[in-house]
Amino acid sequence: MDNIVKSLVFGMGLFARRFPRPGEWGHPKTSLPMRLNHLVPYPHRCYPYHMLQLMGAERRQKSNQESTAEMPTSTYVVLAIYMAFGLLELFRTRLFSKNEQTRNDGIVEVISTVLLIVFTQPAILIFVDYALGALRPEWRGMLSAINIFLAIGLFLILDDMMQYWQHRASHSFAWLYNMHRAHHNARYMSIRLVYRNNIFYYALMPSIWFSAALVYMGLGWVYAGYVVVKQLVIIGAHSDVAWDAKLLKIKWLSPVMWVVERTISTPATHHAHHGRHYSDPAVNYKGNFGNLLFFWDVLFGTAKITRTYPQSYGVENLPEATLGQQLAWPLFPEAKAPQKN
Repeated sequence: MDNIVKSLVFGMGLFARRFPRPGEWGHPKTSLPMRLNHLVPYPHRCYPYHMLQLMGAERRQKSNQESTAEMPTSTYVVLAIYMAFGLLELFRTRLFSKNEQTRNDGIVEVISTVLLIVFTQPAILIFVDYALGALRPEWRGMLSAINIFLAIGLFLILDDMMQYWQHRASHSFAWLYNMHRAHHNARYMSIRLVYRNNIFYYALMPSIWFSAALVYMGLGWVYAGYVVVKQLVIIGAHSDVAWDAKLLKIKWLSPVMWVVERTISTPATHHAHHGRHYSDPAVNYKGNFGNLLFFWDVLFGTAKITRTYPQSYGVENLPEATLGQQLAWPLFPEAKAPQKN
């Protein structure tokens, strides 16, 4: 008798899976949210979709709280990295007295850096959080449980690769270059240049908006670590204390550096992008656009690797840019080259 009962129960189970009931994936009246319910691992798939949301709320809230706690920590780490390179430049390459610097250089650097950190980036984060909270409240924390490598991949594509394409576009379209001109106007390399740009430039940067959306969707805990690594690479790539210079001269490290310089931005590859004269063999201001990953330049054909450094930095074949133009074009017009008689 027991065997008969077990057989009936087993058969009923097969029948139930063969012929979907209302609310199951295969039934024509099943809504998309309820279908998605069947994509989650057992035993959760036996619950209605709204119950899954309630079950995940506590986990997502915990993730968001952890993100909130981690973000200030990452900020402190980035500041520590910035200060460490700053001290190196202070004692080795005169941080506040670079060759060929002008009075306007310091003004542009202070204003653009402070506005980005204090206003532009926080404003984008707050706006995206408010907008998505109003339009897509169900997206909040939806990615908090995904695999960490997938999460990092999302940031590399939606943040770093998007920044590569915006940077490349900034050297292809005149109106975008006017907003990026300030970054290249300095005739020196330094950590002072990291955030030096037109005050409107970062507001138009898609990567910041995408990153804000990913943080809203629960990946703030990944962004906290990602931004530390990215800023470490970018700050190091702009500094004139070139960390790669001695390493490139060590023969047994050559295979390792071959991989490194094709993966991340290094002083040698990024300084090439800031070089003044295109006739200089070490200069490639029409390429080497990568920020964290130099791999994008390798992949999209804009890489130039020489393991040397430009003889001079800045821009060529353009009239001098005024302070207003550097900071707030188009509010201040582009300087025109003097006409020849």
